[in-house]
Amino acid sequence: MQLTSAAIQVLPMNADNKEVVRIVDEAIAYIKSYNLNTTVGPFETTVEGDYDTIMKMISEVTRICLKAGADEIMTYVKICAKAQGSVMTIDEKTKKHN
Repeated sequence: MQLTSAAIQVLPMNADNKEVVRIVDEAIAYIKSYNLNTTVGPFETTVEGDYDTIMKMISEVTRICLKAGADEIMTYVKICAKAQGSVMTIDEKTKKHN
């Protein structure tokens, strides 16, 4: 499959702000460890890569948060994939705004 993009948001439940930030930072570090084109935003992290790699990443990111100490985690994902050709890149979508 061609270039796929996904937005991933993890939200630790029942934690204070400091703990939420610490757990989310661990999730972001895990996502960045894949060395894919990644943009961290205030609500979600967007990543570009091949479909299988991104799906593997998504399947593990919740476990990473639980291992980091989250009692409960909500994980929200948006995926953009095409059967032929590539999806618009992060840069194509946001460059004019940055």
